[in-house]
Amino acid sequence: TLEDSPRIDLTVDGADEVGPGLALIKGGGAALLREKLVWEASARCLVIADAAKVVKTLGAFALPIEVVAFGHKTTANRIADVLSDHDIAMPARVRAAERGLVRTDGGNLIYDARCGAIHDPARLADDLKLITGVVEHGLFLGLADEAIIGTDGGVERLAP
Repeated sequence: TLEDSPRIDLTVDGADEVGPGLALIKGGGAALLREKLVWEASARCLVIADAAKVVKTLGAFALPIEVVAFGHKTTANRIADVLSDHDIAMPARVRAAERGLVRTDGGNLIYDARCGAIHDPARLADDLKLITGVVEHGLFLGLADEAIIGTDGGVERLAP
């Protein structure tokens, strides 16, 4: 646990999207807060992905946003306003499964924002974090040190 080992030498993980400068979208598995805590505690972070996940502009994969369950619909309205300010027309939708709403290990809900394109990931990340009720988002910016990308022709290494 991070309580036992608060500093990690190396984290190796996948990503849902790999964009320019190794900007990432992660959290498709609904563990984005815990993953970000691990990444931020790591001296070095390595991404492993296939070529289909490398994009010129982030946003084709839905951006996960972790939200406190209490008052989540009000929080969703504020998220919609922020998305609209970023020219993202689709409101975020709460993630559901057969058993009901998807909950994180911390008991929070996941909203998925189908952005299409995120033109300014850093500004969107900052704006989402300002919303009371948003716990975390799946934009992992400035955290990856290198990506190893599997392609039909072999392995390609990307650096920020």
